[in-house]
Amino acid sequence: MINSVRNTVLAIINKNNYGYLSPNDFNLFAKQAQLDLFDEYFFQYNQQINEENARLSGTGYADIKKGYEEVIDFFSETATLAQTYTTSTAVSPSGLANVYTMPTKATTGTDYYLINKVLIYNTLTASGINTGTAAASAGNQLIDATATFTASMVGGVVSIVLNNNVVTTALITGFVDANTLNVNTTAITSTGKNYSIYLKSNLTAEAELVNNSKITLLNNSMLTQPNITYPAYTQEGNSITLSPSLVSNMGQVVAQYIRYPKDPKWTFTTISNGDPVFDQSQPDYQDFELPLDDGNDLVSKILQYAGISIREGDVFKFGQVEEQTQNQEQ
Repeated sequence: MINSVRNTVLAIINKNNYGYLSPNDFNLFAKQAQLDLFDEYFFQYNQQINEENARLSGTGYADIKKGYEEVIDFFSETATLAQTYTTSTAVSPSGLANVYTMPTKATTGTDYYLINKVLIYNTLTASGINTGTAAASAGNQLIDATATFTASMVGGVVSIVLNNNVVTTALITGFVDANTLNVNTTAITSTGKNYSIYLKSNLTAEAELVNNSKITLLNNSMLTQPNITYPAYTQEGNSITLSPSLVSNMGQVVAQYIRYPKDPKWTFTTISNGDPVFDQSQPDYQDFELPLDDGNDLVSKILQYAGISIREGDVFKFGQVEEQTQNQEQ
């Protein structure tokens, strides 16, 4: 879709020789346009809920809210949260083990837009440090010569620290022997890594978000004090603190969140007649992550940014009018 959007933008701009939009500028404007539309989904979703409550929304194919839910769910991620404070052996210091980092590119691979829920694994079945790796560095086995793995662990979840405090979560797919388990990842290529194994079926506790003043009152009361069955968490900066403090095992906390869309990038390799030629085989190529029917909205928003860049009011107004028309039709 990104190549089609760029060709449309260039065709509109170049029709009256308004100017040329470089690939770098287009990528910058495309990123901002995608973020604008992504942010609007949540306002439009809220509007559809209000219309549904007012009985102004239809059902079946007329259920517009369902369409927004599907688009937003495309950006849903579930990932293990890394512990914020760690030592060289990736074990958090005493008193700080229940502090976890919010989803970031460095820890979970993507930045979060909003946290939907925080879940806790209740049952730790095994933990230790791996002492070996799969043959030919296949990386698809958890090997610990001191462990006593059992066949009942198959289907469970293993969390292992691969780089600093970044936790990778994998599913246990097979039992080899008391010291070896097969996992659905190829990332375990070195030894000396801390791991924890949890019973997947016991991911039942959902932590409640409370503000920092309320958590003090909750902890001071025996009736409302958070426990492993009904945990709570507070947020400060880019970290969350779990209560009770015994929620402190590596890989024990999982977050389901809505991530930001990936930055779009129109890539090229060669120049033909002075113009770059589109090449989506480049490693840094990234298409828009929005639905195809958002193509017109993307063109309109990019034209507005381009009009400001090349100082052409007509281009900006054209994009603005197109956007207003789209909104009215919706």
